[in-house]
Amino acid sequence: MADFVKIYEENPNPKQIKQVVDVLRKGGVVIYPTDTVYGLGCDITNTRALERIARIKGVKLAKANWSFVCADLSNMSDYVRQIDTATFKILKRALPGPYTFILPGNNNLPKDFKKKKTVGIRVPDNAIARVLVEELGNPIVSTSIRDEDELLEYTTDPELIYEKWNNMVDIVIDGGYGGNIGSTIIDLSDGKVEVMREGKGSLDIF
Repeated sequence: MADFVKIYEENPNPKQIKQVVDVLRKGGVVIYPTDTVYGLGCDITNTRALERIARIKGVKLAKANWSFVCADLSNMSDYVRQIDTATFKILKRALPGPYTFILPGNNNLPKDFKKKKTVGIRVPDNAIARVLVEELGNPIVSTSIRDEDELLEYTTDPELIYEKWNNMVDIVIDGGYGGNIGSTIIDLSDGKVEVMREGKGSLDIF
């Protein structure tokens, strides 16, 4: 059964952050808050953990399109090919924020993502998510936890999330109520701005 850990976004407790990061380092799977919906995540370099998430989501790892949650833009450049100034300006304006940017991947992608030409990058406006990535030292893979309920696409109450998922993951972080609108997905992989999905996050800044 998963641990249920309360972490406050205004001032994430280092001891609790370390507890979560230790689990991630050992190949654990966690549910954590972002600036949109709660995410299901693991260390992007841990194949065993990635396969677990693929099983939970009912997809093949090779076909999964998950985003990388990064702490900041410099973190992101480890996995993304050199981008032009215009693209960088867009990223700088929008992040941290509720956007997922599709960008061209580089040769440093972890082995399970090597065949992918593009990657989805997130820098959420949520201190808990960003501090976890900073402490871990590399991005967390992220996929949203959807609900089977047709009216409620995403569960927002951490206690209900814990009730439903505690047998499938190692830690559920209670970071307060989550949102129920996913991120806006923007494809910048070929230098043009293409909106793939409109979610939380204004399109006006583009």
